[in-house]
Parts: sequence; C-alpha cells; structure tokens
Amino acid sequence: MHQLMAVPSCALQVNGSFQTHFISESFNHLKTSLSSAAKPLFKELQQLPIKKVNNVSETMKNTSGKILDALVNSMFKFVDQPLLPSQKNFAPVEEIGSLVEINCTEGEIPPDFAEGVYIRNGNNPLFGGLKSAVSIFGQSHHSWVDGEGMLHAVYFKKDQNGRWIISYKNRYVETETFKLEKHIHNKPCFLPVLQGDASAVLAALLLNGLRFGAVNKYFSNTNVFEHSGRVYSVTENYLPQEVDISTLETLSDWDVNGAWDRPFTGHPKKAPSSGELVIMGTDAKKPYYVLGVISADGKKLHKADLKFKRSVLSHDIGVTQKYNVIIDHPLTVDIQRLAMGGQLMKYEKEGFARIGVMPRYGDAESVKWFEVQTSCTFHILNCFEEGDEVVVRGCRALSSLIPGPDGDVGFNNKFEWFSKGFNFAHHTKDVSSADDIFAEPGYFFSRVYEWRLNMVSGEVEEKNLTGTEFSMEFPFINDQVTGLKHKYGYTQVVDSMASSTCGMGKFGSLAKLYLEESYATTSAEGKCEELIKVEYHKFEENNFCNGSVFVARHGGKGTEEDDGWIVSFVHNEETDVTQVHVIDTSRFGSEAIAKLTLPQRVPYGFHGTFVSMPSQS
Repeated sequence: MHQLMAVPSCALQVNGSFQTHFISESFNHLKTSLSSAAKPLFKELQQLPIKKVNNVSETMKNTSGKILDALVNSMFKFVDQPLLPSQKNFAPVEEIGSLVEINCTEGEIPPDFAEGVYIRNGNNPLFGGLKSAVSIFGQSHHSWVDGEGMLHAVYFKKDQNGRWIISYKNRYVETETFKLEKHIHNKPCFLPVLQGDASAVLAALLLNGLRFGAVNKYFSNTNVFEHSGRVYSVTENYLPQEVDISTLETLSDWDVNGAWDRPFTGHPKKAPSSGELVIMGTDAKKPYYVLGVISADGKKLHKADLKFKRSVLSHDIGVTQKYNVIIDHPLTVDIQRLAMGGQLMKYEKEGFARIGVMPRYGDAESVKWFEVQTSCTFHILNCFEEGDEVVVRGCRALSSLIPGPDGDVGFNNKFEWFSKGFNFAHHTKDVSSADDIFAEPGYFFSRVYEWRLNMVSGEVEEKNLTGTEFSMEFPFINDQVTGLKHKYGYTQVVDSMASSTCGMGKFGSLAKLYLEESYATTSAEGKCEELIKVEYHKFEENNFCNGSVFVARHGGKGTEEDDGWIVSFVHNEETDVTQVHVIDTSRFGSEAIAKLTLPQRVPYGFHGTFVSMPSQS
C-alpha cells in the first residue's frame, strides 16, 4: 500500500518510519493549538499504534478506526465550496451509463480520420463538489485541481460500409479511496489537506493517515496515456490505474510488476525510436525526485534517484533522442514549513530554477544542470537535440496558480486573487523582478518560451517565443515528433476577460505555433524580440475548450507534420451544451469541419489523448 497525499502535479508520500515520525511531530505542533477540552482526546489518540495497512478499507474494521471516525464526525464539518453562475461548468456531472450514439450536428468526419477513441480526464468531485472542513483547528480546503477523476470518451468507428458510428461514454476512475468513500461510506471521509490554516491541514494529514493509512485521496484526474497497448489514468499523487478502453472500467493499479513503488508523473513521455516510457515521481520526503525508464513492452524498469535537495511540484518531463529533460522550479512542498504555520505548497518567487539533461539510462551524477531564470513551467511543448544544444520549449509563467493564494491573501479572498491573476488587460510587459510579480494584475500570464542548453559550453540562451497579446497553456504537438526537431506546436489560449470574471481559467481559442517562421518586434520596454508566427482558431463567444489533442491523418497519405486535425471538447455556456469540435490544422483559422453534440454537458477538465484502434488491446 502506498501511503500518499494527493498534491496536484506532485506526490507527497507518507509511509513507513516517515509516517510514524510525521504523526509524532504533528501531535507536538497540534498540541499548542488545541483547546483544553480536545487535548485529552488527542492524548488518547497518541497512544494508538501506527501500522502500515495493505488496503485502505481494512483500517476501518478495527476498534481504533471506529473511535477515530466518531472523533472526526464530532469535530469536523464538511461544507460545500459554492460556485458562481459563471463557474457552472466546473460543477460535477453524473455517469451517463451505457454507451450513447451521437451524430454530427454540423459538417462530417473525413474518411481518412483515424478510427479510435478520444478520451479526456478531469476532476469530477464526489458528493456535489469540492469541500472545506471546519473544526476547532480552523479550516482546510480542497484546491481547484482536487476531485475524483472522470473519463469522457468519444469513440470513432466505421461500419462495414465505411459509415462513421460515433458514440460517447463517461465513467469515474475508481481508485481505492473512491471505493471507500462512494461504495462503503457514501459520504466524504477524507479531510482536505492542500489548503487552509496550518493547524487544520496538519490535523487533516494526521487523522487521514491514522484512519485510512493514506493522508489524502487518490484522485487520478489529470491525464490519460497509452503504453504497450494498455491505457492508463493518472495523477501524480499515486500509481496509474489501467482502464478498459471499451467500457472505461478501472482494472488495477500499475506498478510495473512491483518495480515502481512511488508516485507517477501525470505526463510520461515516449522516447523517439525506442518507444520506452520516461517517467518520474516526486515526493515530500527523500528521495524527492526519482526518474524511471520503462521498456517498450512495459515489463522492465530503470530508475534513478536524482538526489534533489528539496521537494518540488514538477509536473512534466521531456525527452530527446538521447536524453531525459528535468524541470526543477521553486514550487515546493515542505512539511516543516507547514508545521511552522506556513503553506504546505508554495511558489518561492525568489527561489532558484534549473533544467537538467540526463542520458537516458543515467543517474544523478550524469545529469548536467543549467541554471535558468526563476519561473514556473508546468508544461513542456517539446524537446530536441540540435548540434551541441538541447532545446527545451514550454509554457513559462512568473508565478503559480497552484495551489492558490497563500496566507497573506487567504482562502476567503481566493476569487479576488485568481481574478486579478487572470486580468491580462494591461499585461504589456514581461516582469523580470521577483518583487514585482504580484504588484500588477496578470501574474498568471504564460508565454511559450525556449531554452537552448549548450552541452559543451554549459551556457544557456533563453527567450520568449510568443508575445504579450495572449496567454497560452496546455501545449501539445503531433506525438510523432516527440523528442525530435519540429515545425509546429499548439496551445489553448486563455480568455482573459472570461477567466478574470469567473476567477477560474477558461480557454476561448486555440493557437498554432509556426516555430520556424519568426519576425522582429519591439517590446513595451523597448527591447527587440524575435517572436514566432502564431495563427488562431477562435471559438464563438462564451464557448470554451479543454482537453485538446492532435490526431494525425490515418493511412500515411500526408508527409507534413501538421497533416491532421485537432479535436477538443467545447462547451457553450449560453446553451449549456458541450460539443466535440474537429478542426483541420491546414485551415486552422476556419470553422471546425465537424461538430458533435454530446448527450450531456462535459465539465472543464485537464488532459486527454487519442488512442487509435491498432493500439487498443
């Protein structure tokens, strides 16, 4: 049993001797904040044995578990986090049940579109939505990235006459903790742990660990990936769950035949040519960062502790022909900071950032590190080798919107904090001073960025590739060029006005990046910049996309990298109807060539993939 805390895009694993030490230390810190009436209860709890369990549900079968349940039920109250009208499509939906056949509302699917499954993951919280827990310790809260994973799948299949049969299905990813709350208790059990008053978060970590052997839930809500003919759902707080692509049934956890015993990145990458899967797992205790290489058949594993000196929320990893690319930025997880009254997770704006380049089967000593300007990079567009350089491209911001506002702002003011961060109306310059990040609106602004890392000289050249007109995130490419030099990339584009009004990110258009076509311009500070050409696909007003992926043309007729389509879930907030749009990348600025109306709305979510029919087992 892997005893973990679900930290979005980072894993906090608490088990064995570390859990015993953590619980002991937590008691010491909590004593100072307990009322005299509550102290005797915690004195009694302190005498309870701490043991590792093999199944999270087994803990509830003993007497101490019942005592703990009664204690939590009497001291803690779960409260719904309210949603504004503009946040309606962030609310969860129910499972639709059987597969539902759908039709093209507009246009048609081209005959050379690939047969397969477009599948997207996203958070769909149980019991009506995200929660806060209120107690004598204060409040702890779910973050906007918390919530159980739900898969939404659109199936593209041809009948014997070549006619398209298209259908839709959704289903929860049923992790162990999902089953515990939904099928055994049918109510919230795990206390929120990512945000809130330090004493309340400590109490939540402690009580979750004592009750369930796991300090937070396994959400599995971030991404979907395929390897060796199998499909997996994943969030980096735990192992991936294999799912049956036909039914979306959750089958089992995947630990690479017992060889991987820690969290698993939400963005594994297939190495070019070899088909090996490069992964990593981050943790709140040493080893903080372990990198893994899984063989193409999914049976063998090479892993290496990279000997980080801090725990970081590193959400993505890159690959080239020969190397693995590691992001180390100052978004840190620190239990000691929490115990001293600070945040569990925090973006340290004055901290350091670096990028590591490691031979595919290397170790910590083989990593060549490059110090780069302090920033936050959640998502890598692509990496490749060019001469003596390793080129890294990604979406770079100067702050982090995970987990949310810190103690200086407070959870109760989170709307104002997010609203100000998404207000890009006057964002005309790239703030370089750490002291200025939060001084003006628009601190979530993200630009496509390039780092050129010289493996011989050790020098770094870094620059913006896109301007200050639009903020871009959730980048993706034609997967066939992963790890190789490429001409094109794609991103979702933030609608600043809608996001600022809502206080949550909404994407009103898509961008196509022409990485080999550039032009010179002058920035607001009078600096000369060489930016790439960008083309936009704009959705209708109050329509927003998510989970966009590139689908290459089937049959190999095209030789160009951009020969294919983008598919994306698009929600109309005026009609409350969700569609899947199919966009021809050769006519990117034109209307979608096909629109498929779904039988129920699909909440905004995270990442997806397209699994072609030959890949399905």
